Amino acid sequence: MMNITLRITDRRDNSFEVEVPTDMGLNLMQVIRAYEFEPEGTVGVCGGVAMCSTCQCYIENDVKVPERKELEAATLSRLQHVKPNSRLGCQIPITKDLEGLEIALAPMI
Repeated sequence: MMNITLRITDRRDNSFEVEVPTDMGLNLMQVIRAYEFEPEGTVGVCGGVAMCSTCQCYIENDVKVPERKELEAATLSRLQHVKPNSRLGCQIPITKDLEGLEIALAPMI
């Protein structure tokens, strides 16, 4: 089992460094929920299928994440608070390549 370290800033501007296993098939949204960085029911409302905005986050450093797919881009195109570095956490699988990733959760609508 290999763990990576991520830095997550919640919607109250609190920053946390967390260790996350890479062998459990998790995505970033599930990590945010597991660590309870946001109240239950406010992250991943759609179940992780890129249809809501609750897991929108900003990639804060130059760690390479997978490219946006068409559905994610379409969902982001209709959201508020979107920036060039916006992503949906449910669309970013946890892999060893994310070591050192820093994200900030986007404001809720």
